[in-house]
Amino acid sequence: MSRQIFLIDGQSFYASVEKAAHPEYRDKPVAVGDPARMNGIVLAACPIAKSRGVTTASRVGEAMARCPDLVVIRPRMGTYIQISLLITGIFESYTELVEPYSIDEQFLDVTGSLAYFGVSPKELAARIQQHVLQSTGVWSRVGIGPTKILAKMATDNYAKKEDEGVFELSYDNLESTLWELPVHQMFMVASGMTRHFTRMGLSSIGDIARMDFAEFKRRMRREMGKQSDIQAGYYWQTARGIDPSPVEPGIRRQLKSVSHGKALRWNLYRELKDIEVVLLELVVEVCQRTRRHRFLGSVVSVAAAETDGVRSCWFSRQLTLQQPTSLTHEVAAAALKLFREHWHGLPVSRLSIALSGLTEDNVIQLTLFEDRSRAYRKERTIDAIKMRYGSTAIMRASSLLESGVARERAEQIGGHYK
Repeated sequence: MSRQIFLIDGQSFYASVEKAAHPEYRDKPVAVGDPARMNGIVLAACPIAKSRGVTTASRVGEAMARCPDLVVIRPRMGTYIQISLLITGIFESYTELVEPYSIDEQFLDVTGSLAYFGVSPKELAARIQQHVLQSTGVWSRVGIGPTKILAKMATDNYAKKEDEGVFELSYDNLESTLWELPVHQMFMVASGMTRHFTRMGLSSIGDIARMDFAEFKRRMRREMGKQSDIQAGYYWQTARGIDPSPVEPGIRRQLKSVSHGKALRWNLYRELKDIEVVLLELVVEVCQRTRRHRFLGSVVSVAAAETDGVRSCWFSRQLTLQQPTSLTHEVAAAALKLFREHWHGLPVSRLSIALSGLTEDNVIQLTLFEDRSRAYRKERTIDAIKMRYGSTAIMRASSLLESGVARERAEQIGGHYK
């Protein structure tokens, strides 16, 4: 059965939300970033700012140098999440098949909706655009296609460049549209894969799509080895717009691990005593989240990036525990052991902890020398207090040290201010 799928993307999402909240900035260049940190990055820039040379991921100081009248607004991640959920609700008023892809991109299967509303795909797209714009102030771009992969490439390569913000890719127009594009514009083709394709003599998406699959797989093997067969199948199907995956509403994948990481100012984390404060804080967060999902973990992983400004190195190591756990002191003991054994002694610029090998927590292994049931009751009581009063309601004393980051993290979502 032929499907009609939309991939709807919010234009300069964070910046659009801020411009809607600040009408006085309507005709001014706006970027979202931390104005107090010239070395920080720009998370989003409005079209006016982009036209003046401001790019996403550029440094705030560099952006202000290119555009002296740039208005830099501190990010509000909590607000952006709320607006994203509001937009999801709008989409669900048109179809129940809505699958979030990111905070500002969502797939919609409108196959059944078109007959219900009695409109064409482009007419429905325009109706949804206006609904979102009037409700949130965010302009949307809509890619339309018979598969999710084509809808996504229609948005990225065409809809974002169209004045009306809508473009449809179908199997009938692939040869005159998508196949003409350079290969690096194909979905999931980054610089490394582009170099492989270039060495294979494949410069456009059509070069892959028109090739017999057996020949393409043979070239991939010659370029990347026998292990490339799965990649060959994926890229060949992507070039042809083949994607049988359905739009799954509210998709939740099986949790395989729980992790937390933190980027650090390496010049402040030279000594083990300071690094271990952050390590323990990350363990606290990992264990709390694991308990919230009702899991225990049997494998603890520690990863760290080290640098002194000249030399750089990193490591990632894991340790299997004697019994699955989500108790902070048990995970912390393993994490500290791993770090002390594998740290090269350089200042640390990034630190992360993960707990994997997850099993349900309906059975807890008891020991002769410790009341683990009591320990779990204590941790879950602390979890409940934090859930009600905030993550800083109960903190370890070490987090009050200058090296602690727990209070800073409590004010952030995904490393950015709420």
